[in-house]
Amino acid sequence: MTTDTAEAIATTVSPILMDHALKGPPQGHWAIADWEHLPEDGYRYEIIEGTLCMTTSPSAFHQWIVGRWIRHIGIAAEDRGWGTWYTVPIGVLLSPRDAVQPDFLFIRAERVMDLVRDRRIRGAPDLVVEVLSPGNSTEEMSKKRAMYARGGVPTYVEVDPSARTLLHYQLADGVYNEPDVYREDQTLNFACLPDVPLRVAVLFAEAPDTTL
Repeated sequence: MTTDTAEAIATTVSPILMDHALKGPPQGHWAIADWEHLPEDGYRYEIIEGTLCMTTSPSAFHQWIVGRWIRHIGIAAEDRGWGTWYTVPIGVLLSPRDAVQPDFLFIRAERVMDLVRDRRIRGAPDLVVEVLSPGNSTEEMSKKRAMYARGGVPTYVEVDPSARTLLHYQLADGVYNEPDVYREDQTLNFACLPDVPLRVAVLFAEAPDTTL
């Protein structure tokens, strides 16, 4: 059911941070067509298994960390001609009932033309990064993690600013293995970018405001 084919009703968003009423199908029935008609009102809307979720604007520290991903991974890879990076707001469509806006993603050069078309990314990026916020519940992030695995994202990363850690998930047989946990004094490489190491400390160092 979409807003084009059925009368819109009041829907309470399944929140990561807060409740918010919108016109649309009942929760569990949201599809890409419904998501495409959502207002550009400053909120970050995603649908996971047909359920609409929303977050408000992130903190300055959150955005600082995303900026470090751009600088140390995105630009470094792009300069080598290895692929393309994007940050939120960007629509990633993984199924008819899954549309998300990752904080950072990377797509290898040979896959860009297949995935990036008609204003969206249609399929699984090679690397997806989410920076956690205080309002992210364990249940919501677990559902999102399962959705990325189901959608075929081979490498998924969660950055925890409060613990100053990075959780690195690798897809195996359609599910993510237990994450490798990296702390500030450690460095890691990604399967899609083996020659672009990331020192975890650079994600947090020298941030002017570390309020979560």
